[in-house]
Amino acid sequence: MSTKDRLLEAGLAMLLKQGYNHLGIQALLAETGIPKGSFYHYFRSKEDFALQVVDRYMQEVHQGLDMSLGNRALPPLQRVRLFFELSREKYRSEGYLGCLLGGLGQELSGVSDTFRHKIEGCFNLIAERITDCLEEARQRGELAAEQDPRQLADRLLDCWEGAALRSRLRRDPGPLGAMLDFYFSAATR
Repeated sequence: MSTKDRLLEAGLAMLLKQGYNHLGIQALLAETGIPKGSFYHYFRSKEDFALQVVDRYMQEVHQGLDMSLGNRALPPLQRVRLFFELSREKYRSEGYLGCLLGGLGQELSGVSDTFRHKIEGCFNLIAERITDCLEEARQRGELAAEQDPRQLADRLLDCWEGAALRSRLRRDPGPLGAMLDFYFSAATR
């Protein structure tokens, strides 16, 4: 693994656990054993580093979306639910720390337009991918014809982020499963 990749991987775990404001560059360097000069070779600043960590996180998100939404053996609604079930399992493996986008968004959106725009853009990309699958479900009659797939995708992400926060607070997957059950039963009525 390259030096930059080691920094990004360690930074992802640290940002998820500690947030942006409590992430110290010295602690990151101590964690990775990488000298300070190497950090500034790859990143202009702590902000640049965190933005690149978000990009790395989105690579993982897109892999999950590809794995689930691209699974044509499943009906569209099951593919959408599978993405969130895979996310729930990832959260479990990380100690229910939740979504990096949600955590950074809550921490920084009120003080940094750069992060607010970046994170909202990431959520829009996710919603677009989910919208395509929900549109397929609507065309197959799995959703009512009058339902707007983009609105459904946005509400799903909104609900998920709230449930992820509650899951983090409780260190318990219950809110995630309850939200998925509620959403998918309500959406298909």
